[in-house]
Amino acid sequence: MIRSELREHIFKMLFQIEFNRAEDMPDHLWYYFDTLDDAGEKDKEYIRQKYEAAAAHVEEIDALLNEASKSWKTTRMNKVDLTILRLAVYEMRWDNDVPEGVAINEAVELAKRFGGEGSSSFVNGVLGKLAKQEP
Repeated sequence: MIRSELREHIFKMLFQIEFNRAEDMPDHLWYYFDTLDDAGEKDKEYIRQKYEAAAAHVEEIDALLNEASKSWKTTRMNKVDLTILRLAVYEMRWDNDVPEGVAINEAVELAKRFGGEGSSSFVNGVLGKLAKQEP
């Protein structure tokens, strides 16, 4: 699988944290893996590691998002946009394997694919503002 496909699966797993209890997520992860016919064990391990790492930083990420988007707190954000932003911020701040520009571009592409009409602009704007701040 290519990185953008892997990122999409990480996004889908992160999206589930909005609707499931934290202690249930390992079961959801393994169920999700059962539905992935085209993913090898290496791909599944990559998805699992990145999902768990991003999920571990959700509180910090949400604080950064709330600061960057003054009029749109995370509690008011569309859940798809919020999940895309969480993944991108994780990649920008904690994942040294992903250049900041790639994280932003991939987030905008996810927003175009899964978000609403203005999602890609919103995601791009918030991430652009975060990119200008010191890490």
